[in-house]
Amino acid sequence: MIKNKNITGIILAGGKSSRMGADKGFIKLNNKSFVEYSIKALKPLVNDIIIVSDNPDYDAFGYKRILDEIKDAGPVAGIYSGLNASKTENNLILSCDIPLIKTGVLEKLIESIDDDSEVIQIESNGKSMPLIALYKKQSAQVFIDALQNDERRLRRVLNSLKTKNVALNDEEQNTTMNVNTKEELKTIEDAYKD
Repeated sequence: MIKNKNITGIILAGGKSSRMGADKGFIKLNNKSFVEYSIKALKPLVNDIIIVSDNPDYDAFGYKRILDEIKDAGPVAGIYSGLNASKTENNLILSCDIPLIKTGVLEKLIESIDDDSEVIQIESNGKSMPLIALYKKQSAQVFIDALQNDERRLRRVLNSLKTKNVALNDEEQNTTMNVNTKEELKTIEDAYKD
């Protein structure tokens, strides 16, 4: 386990969830809301958790909730808002729609911290996962610059930062599955019994 927990966990829960038709953070898997899985995975590794959402219902979890500083600008604005509110250099950022996420996966990001990388992201099934990643606080400047230039595409913003990928092994691949539709939720319910 990591000894120096000078890390902030930032959960992005501000999405529109248009395909799901409900706030994804509150969707239940085995009687636990998605956001609770994110909190559970982060808790052993961080000394602070921030939830980025305009929805006051998240206050029930007892963590600091902040609003998106720039409205309707997707994860680029969510990441910027979270980094801007954080008091630590290292920040684990998770979207709230990955209920299978495990602490061990996030620990790999922390173990990969170096002096050069500004963003360290999980790579799963050959794809980089910028919403399961460790962001250095100083990268907030690149995000606000992008937003001020009306850039909303997260991958485009990441092209301006020094990024590193941490590949997962075969057994860990399913932990990064995000749930966007009712069909995906059904698949995950059938496959995963806690």
